[in-house]
Amino acid sequence: MTAHRFHPSILREYDIRGVFGETLSADDARAVGRSFGSVVRTRGGARVAVGCDGRISTPVLEHALVEGLTASGVDVVRIGLGPSPMLYFAATPGSGGLAPEVQGGIQVTGSHNPANHNGFKMVLEGASFFGSDIVDLGRIAEEGAWTSGNGRVEDADVSAAYVDCLIGALDGIGLDVLQGLAIGWDAGNGAAGPLIDALTARLPGRHVLLHTSVDGHFPNHHPDPTVEANLTDLRRAVAAGSLDFGLAFDGDGDRIGAVDGRGRVLWADQLLAIYAEEVLRERPKSTIIADVKASSTLFARIAELGGTPLMWKTGHSPIKSKMKETLAPLAGEMSGHMFFADRYFGYDDALYAAVRLIAATVRLGKSVTQMRDAMPEMVTTPELRFAVPRERKATAVTEVLQNLRTDGAEVNDTDGVRVDTADGWWLLRSSNTEDVLVVRAESADQGGLDRLMAEVDTRLAAVGIRRPA
Repeated sequence: MTAHRFHPSILREYDIRGVFGETLSADDARAVGRSFGSVVRTRGGARVAVGCDGRISTPVLEHALVEGLTASGVDVVRIGLGPSPMLYFAATPGSGGLAPEVQGGIQVTGSHNPANHNGFKMVLEGASFFGSDIVDLGRIAEEGAWTSGNGRVEDADVSAAYVDCLIGALDGIGLDVLQGLAIGWDAGNGAAGPLIDALTARLPGRHVLLHTSVDGHFPNHHPDPTVEANLTDLRRAVAAGSLDFGLAFDGDGDRIGAVDGRGRVLWADQLLAIYAEEVLRERPKSTIIADVKASSTLFARIAELGGTPLMWKTGHSPIKSKMKETLAPLAGEMSGHMFFADRYFGYDDALYAAVRLIAATVRLGKSVTQMRDAMPEMVTTPELRFAVPRERKATAVTEVLQNLRTDGAEVNDTDGVRVDTADGWWLLRSSNTEDVLVVRAESADQGGLDRLMAEVDTRLAAVGIRRPA
């Protein structure tokens, strides 16, 4: 292998991701390892941690990835099957994992995507590896500008240390206080399942576990807890067991979903409001970050609690970078990624977020259902995504923005266009990972929402785009 060209669709903004056997192959995995290992070596590093999820194609890709890494001259520490946050834990300095003995990490995972998808998430020197870093991997592979060597491979088990760290979220809470809680956990047959088994075995209270066996076919439901249909099993378990609340996880354990004791979904911005209340009690005036798709009621709630709300770009890598820049102790995005730098390490970890929700109910002295009851009832669209040609998606948003400014509209252009009106707000942005435009809107009532969506469609029509009904 002297050089390699990736399919142009798999080098994404935040990770490398494709359809196994179509746009993603073992040769791609080998080239990813060779290129990433070369970057590590040029920065003076020598060891990389590798983790993996439970997809059918993962063993083949993990094997080829390790071959590429060792061929670049770096040593590999294989941590085996587990959620992506366990890989981040292993590669983060000060976590109790493997760093600084490892200088980077790669997780083989298809995340929340369909079963035939797979890919790679990467971290280097304790920071996200994304954007121009991933573009550079493509260049290195295409030029064959690789380092060479004969790296060694060893295995390590960090799962016990990781679970210890998760339980640390309950520090200061008497475990007897938790004895009365009853919680449902739906792992969706994803990579987090065995860790959820291990975690709940050490927690007091009653725990009802669903789909914790790892199965890359995902036989029970798709592993994406931000889609309401995928929470059906969890809702049934909560109702049947009279549980206090339920938790759900995506395929690699970095996205969280939840339902309260009445089976109502708590969307990510609603969960973030709960977390913000707990964090701001101990860290008043802190900056709390949410992405541009979050409810206006969240930003108002953060301000009401004495925090400084900050609206930022969608995507786990931009969010993590902004947290470091602003020293924010907490952030979240509507895709279910939650980031705690408060007593944790700033990366997205749904298992840690789950334990923090348990802690919040105790520290705030309110049940999840009570906290959900107190939240404003808004009328919102789901995240409406529709395909557009790659060369058109970004220019369309720019043209809509220019027209809005010409008309004197109140526009936030942090990430696409978010427009406030008397009826509420609407958002149009270009996806960083797919050839789609994304629309979302929120109002206090259905009439207002209808008017917002009519405005969206008018603005799109003015630049020659029709949104599917």
